[in-house]
Amino acid sequence: MFFDSDLLMSALRALTPILLAALGGALCERAGVFNIGLEGMMLMGCFTSVATSWFTGSAWLGVLAAALAAAAYSLILAVGAITLRGDAVVLGIAMNLLAVGLTSFLLRTVFGVQGTFDDPSLAGLPLVGGFTPLAYLAFVAVAVAAVMLSRHVWGLRLRGVGEAPDAAATLGVSPAKYKYAAVLISGGLCGLAGAQLALGNVTLYSENMTAGRGWIAVVAVMLGRAAPVGVLLAALLFGLAEAAGFRLQGVGLPQQATDAAPYVVTLVALFLSTARRRRRTANSPSGAAT
Repeated sequence: MFFDSDLLMSALRALTPILLAALGGALCERAGVFNIGLEGMMLMGCFTSVATSWFTGSAWLGVLAAALAAAAYSLILAVGAITLRGDAVVLGIAMNLLAVGLTSFLLRTVFGVQGTFDDPSLAGLPLVGGFTPLAYLAFVAVAVAAVMLSRHVWGLRLRGVGEAPDAAATLGVSPAKYKYAAVLISGGLCGLAGAQLALGNVTLYSENMTAGRGWIAVVAVMLGRAAPVGVLLAALLFGLAEAAGFRLQGVGLPQQATDAAPYVVTLVALFLSTARRRRRTANSPSGAAT
């Protein structure tokens, strides 16, 4: 059978990096910062986790270093978009391009190889019930984020900062502090996503190994409307698409076609979501009046 428990397990493993990064993007979106630099932050997490794990012999130190490195890398977006009031979209694209070039340079400098670094001594993350602890952490993070954003004062203030920063400021809430916090947490989650991808899904580092997953995470934020549960469902859709691509490759379809499966699903989902929103706008009283 095509749809079985193994396919679901594969989909859950595939969705973990996307889900972690998308949760970070959702927090930024709620704070009023459009973060499309998720790809670059994930890639920094991938390289840092592998490098730290290889030098120290500890995968968990690799995970910690990945989260810290990606959070530090996210300061480019925080300083540029919040303090200097630059264009967040331009900054995000620049961060993605910089991460590709920087990690490729570091791969040659640190390991003296090109393309892929794969060493038997590289420590990977342990599996518990077929999944790494980061996979379980991702689902816990969904529940925590949902509660925080809907009931906790920090989450409510974060939403207020994103929706009406001037009004939040009059109540004594610092929009800049909450925006900085959201971007830094987003960077940390992207670092964990990179560590999961490099030390959990595989145990190696390959140039540009995120392969567009950060962009898929951005789309997941849009489809899920920056709501944790909605983001989870969107990430599950893309995880199923990736798992189905691997399954189809196993029955003889070309690798190029199966590798494109999650990106085709992303484009179709984005198109349908955009068309649905336009239809709602056109049918609304304000849209009809316009």
